[in-house]
Amino acid sequence: MTEGNADYGAMDSEDFRLMVRAWIQEHYPEDKRFIVRRMGMDEIGGWVRALGAKGWLAPSWPREWGGMGLPIRKQIIFMEELSRHGCARFPDQALNLVGPLLMTFGTPEQKARHLHRIARGEEIWCQGYSEPAAGSDLASLQCKAVRDGDSFIVNGEKTWTTLAFCADWIFTLVRTSNAGRKQEGISILLIDLNTPGVTVRPIDSFTGEREFAQVIFDNARVPSENLVGEADRGWDIAKSVLGHERVMVGAPIIPMMALRQLEDLMDRLGTFGDTGALDRYAALRLDLYDLTTMFEEYVRRIEEGESIGGDVSLLKIRATELYAAISEEILLQAGDMARVAEPIALPDNVAFPLEIYAAARVPTIYGGANEVQRNVIARSVLRLPS
Repeated sequence: MTEGNADYGAMDSEDFRLMVRAWIQEHYPEDKRFIVRRMGMDEIGGWVRALGAKGWLAPSWPREWGGMGLPIRKQIIFMEELSRHGCARFPDQALNLVGPLLMTFGTPEQKARHLHRIARGEEIWCQGYSEPAAGSDLASLQCKAVRDGDSFIVNGEKTWTTLAFCADWIFTLVRTSNAGRKQEGISILLIDLNTPGVTVRPIDSFTGEREFAQVIFDNARVPSENLVGEADRGWDIAKSVLGHERVMVGAPIIPMMALRQLEDLMDRLGTFGDTGALDRYAALRLDLYDLTTMFEEYVRRIEEGESIGGDVSLLKIRATELYAAISEEILLQAGDMARVAEPIALPDNVAFPLEIYAAARVPTIYGGANEVQRNVIARSVLRLPS
């Protein structure tokens, strides 16, 4: 039994904050605090299932689909408390991408089959977009799906697929036609990763962590009922999902957590008394306020059914570059203590200067490299010539 029907939106904000804080303090595992990488279900699955059982796994989702139905201000409070306690990020593509995808474009059967399972933490998803020759130029994808009666036969490869090795399903862009422009003839399929002909091969990241994977399709047979929207018309849906992805990549929770580590490190070192360090810290905190305000606006647009335009790329750029800037200040403050890849003990948590510095480079690439996002802004927002 979950508490998903509770009307948290009607609660006083401070009461809501104290309730969330107390529950996280009691239930979040101490040994998983302030870990900057995204953790797999083998490491963090107990926490995911606890959130699901509580009805708290999907704060922004409508209550009818198992979410908390939180208004944006309470979503920010929820994020702030997760950040305060150093709660690690877990496989969340289903919550941030698949849920909105199915709520908007899915059939009644697809919604009924998947949404409540996702909200309970019973079904984990990954995103099958990038390919070896189709990353930022996603429309060049070649993973092919051919109609065969009431099924599609899928052949091809997806790469850099985050945490695919601990997922149950993958939502995948496939080419169903070669007619017209490259953006045409693309469809979206929901594929059970236990389907015969699907192979998942983990890829180690440059930080030494196992976070990504290859997903190979070799004559994998997928029921046609797993098609989202119309065949050959998936590109516009994909762009909508990319907009949601860039909103979530732009969420302030990771910069919040990094700034918390910076604050604790400066407290330990006594550098708040240094004018230069204090000026740099103040600038980073003001940037975090700006980012949070910008994030609130995009979430409001999503909640009110407004379209997400190319300007969302600015949110992704601001969030990832702020995270990188905070990581650089942590490294600067740590000085000689950061010369080895070992944590620095702090009063309430630990800091990992080198790990944070390395991890902060990755978001500037995934979800569309920041250089590509600047081109998107130049073309679709500023209307500059190519």
